[in-house]
Amino acid sequence: MRLFHSPGSPYARIARMAVIELGLEDRVAVEEATLRDPTSVLLPFNPVGRVPALLLDDGSTVTETTPVLMVLDSLAEPAQRLLPGPEAPRALAAYGRVLGMLDGIAVWNRELRRPPHERSPGVIALEALRAVRVADALESEAAAGGFKAKDAGFLALVSVLGYCERRHTSFDWRQGRPALASLFDAAQARPSVARTVPPAGMGGTAPSVRSA
Repeated sequence: MRLFHSPGSPYARIARMAVIELGLEDRVAVEEATLRDPTSVLLPFNPVGRVPALLLDDGSTVTETTPVLMVLDSLAEPAQRLLPGPEAPRALAAYGRVLGMLDGIAVWNRELRRPPHERSPGVIALEALRAVRVADALESEAAAGGFKAKDAGFLALVSVLGYCERRHTSFDWRQGRPALASLFDAAQARPSVARTVPPAGMGGTAPSVRSA
């Protein structure tokens, strides 16, 4: 199998960390692809042009983070699996909240990449408010002992905070959120986290996070 990714994509980082966490590095080749590039190696396999994209042995390509995690989970032992199921509603809800935050951050970041005269102040204000609201909820959850399991929600949280830390610095997520900061800082020692750190960006002007 081949997992296409872009080093700066927080969506693809979740899948890359999952490969390491699940011990699948001998079964899944991780391959970098350019984004927003009509000659990208990704496009013959995924015309949508998004990462992560997982090329299966039968020639099928699974796209989007959660379906990719579903396939990766299927290759691991049940006790190792990362995606919470309906039997763990709190963990499943937490994973969804983090993905929602990441989607909002992606919209905010995309807006900031536009020339100043083309930006929508309304969209920026909406997504900034959403990010603060969700981050505050996640802070409360972390302070109450949430995200102790190293599951998909944990990986997604590390990925979105890491993206903000290095490539979307317009959002100072650490301000007033000591539990999230402590959780994130402690996570940096995990091999899956340390080996997938995104490259540094220029404030809110980082390249696209998902699409080619």
